[in-house]
Amino acid sequence: MTVDEDPGGAVQGEPHDNWMREALILAGEAAAAGEVPVGAVVVRDGRVIGRGRNGPVGSHDPTAHAEIAALRDAAASVGNYRLSGATLYVTLEPCVMCVGALVHARVQTVVYGATEPKSGAMESTQRAHEHPALNHQIRVVSGVLAAECREVLQAFFRQRRAQTVPHET
Repeated sequence: MTVDEDPGGAVQGEPHDNWMREALILAGEAAAAGEVPVGAVVVRDGRVIGRGRNGPVGSHDPTAHAEIAALRDAAASVGNYRLSGATLYVTLEPCVMCVGALVHARVQTVVYGATEPKSGAMESTQRAHEHPALNHQIRVVSGVLAAECREVLQAFFRQRRAQTVPHET
């Protein structure tokens, strides 16, 4: 499926902006914990069934991306790893690992805010969700609250750089 630019449209009648704002709150929690500020929520039938925020640094787990945490929470919530009919809202374009998990979970739609030019795998570096060998297709909506999502990330890294004092020689 193609990447739809849809700032503020709707999936199954649900406003994207409202769910993305919930993901932004989780991104803020990640930043407060010293993690790269990415947040995600899984929505099905008009309600949040899973929440996640980035946590690889604190958990010493390279797979602890916001999307993975939200999928795990959603699967536990509904008692099934298949999340058919669900929409994942995430503040940053998913990487290839997360795209693989989204396909395995049978997520219907992914809505993301900011693109990730270095490792984004839905639009920026590749379209991993469109690989012809996959037996599940994901609808993608990009650019929802992109400026806000991008600013959260940029502010985090500006603060990080300001705290880093160069060594004097």
